[in-house]
Amino acid sequence: MAKQQAFKFDVTPYFVLAKPRKDGHWDVSADVSPKGSVDFVGPEGPQHIDFSISNNKFTAIYDPDLAAFVNASGSTSGVTMSVKSPLQNVEASADGGAGSMSATKSANGGIDFAYSQTMTAFAETVRLDDPKSGLKFLYNVKSPHAAVDATGKGMRTKPLLDLLAFIVATDDAAKFKADEAEFKSLLTAALPLWERIDGTYGFKDFVVESPVGKFGATQLNTAVGMDGIAKDGKINYAFKVSGLTIPQQVLPSWSVALLPTDIDLNFGGANIDLDSMAKKTIETLDFSKDPPLPADFGNQISADFLAKTPKAILGHSTIKNGNIEIAMEGEMTFPGKKPDASMTIDVAGYDKIVEALQTAAKTEPEAAQYFPFALAVKGFGKALPDGRLEWVVNAKADGSVTVNGAILKPADAVQDNPIMDPSKATVPDHGSGENDNGGAGAKLKP
Repeated sequence: MAKQQAFKFDVTPYFVLAKPRKDGHWDVSADVSPKGSVDFVGPEGPQHIDFSISNNKFTAIYDPDLAAFVNASGSTSGVTMSVKSPLQNVEASADGGAGSMSATKSANGGIDFAYSQTMTAFAETVRLDDPKSGLKFLYNVKSPHAAVDATGKGMRTKPLLDLLAFIVATDDAAKFKADEAEFKSLLTAALPLWERIDGTYGFKDFVVESPVGKFGATQLNTAVGMDGIAKDGKINYAFKVSGLTIPQQVLPSWSVALLPTDIDLNFGGANIDLDSMAKKTIETLDFSKDPPLPADFGNQISADFLAKTPKAILGHSTIKNGNIEIAMEGEMTFPGKKPDASMTIDVAGYDKIVEALQTAAKTEPEAAQYFPFALAVKGFGKALPDGRLEWVVNAKADGSVTVNGAILKPADAVQDNPIMDPSKATVPDHGSGENDNGGAGAKLKP
């Protein structure tokens, strides 16, 4: 690897102590302060990383049968990292941190685990300098408290360790070809890798200082959850911000009253069949050939994947400030490689948006352009009993688009037009309830 990738890794001596226990487990510990560097050549050119960890302490109990630590805890008094590349330099640091994990035998094989870690005084400075474009930019990220939490179910630690041992021991291409059957067997045994993993990063009093001003949030969370390699897998992402502040000098004055203070976005996918894809790949692998997979194999499994109708999902999400709340959810599939989507949008306080634009339109040309559009959009909305407005949007694979039953764009086969001006579309009579196409807040709750 060093010859091919110009990769270099240096680190100060690091030791781990292990002591056998009467119950067949092992006591494991470490008390070191490692420092080191990494050098490699990336797409942008040479990359150099320096890192150091102060007073890194670790204690754990390891179970060989589970190939996992049944419990572990650790702490540091400080972490620093510096990354230098042709286009940017990054300096990151954190003060004291602590973490812990536990693991138990899973009912369906593998282990179930829980992990948590906290750190204080997180700080990062990023300097961008692109000689080609002339772009120079510097920003700082700060948070007095950051936390990571993760849980996993059915992690296949033992089969993964067996697979790793095989790869480490098989450093010769000829031996790898000769042991192809064993490799495939080990790879299959490691599936589905895990049943489910969920994790969250959280930052308190998060601040980004930039040349255009200071961005901030009292709480910033990002979360991801994913099934393992399954026939009907799911993946979920979430992004949640509370107490959001944005520098007002970068925005038109009329938009300040409309800025969100809280954002909760949830999206992901379902009907994701990675199991068939993985097993077909393992079955087709042939290390006696170069490449080991046929040239058109990528197109084959891509077609198989889409045939299972994977679905992109926008889960119940909200954007709000003191007077306005926008809620939305929907989903999209790709029959015939063309999108087929539906979305429901509810807005509380839509009149506040219209009022703000109407007032600003008297003096702001940009607001004057948006005002008629806001009125047209309101015309498509259905009034719900609690005063909210709702729009049910359907975009079909044939190219047609409807909003609460009103045709915004006909099917391509009938008329291949761009999307119309909403003010020129036919708006259904919501007073009778006919053609409302859902409505009544059936999908969304306030």
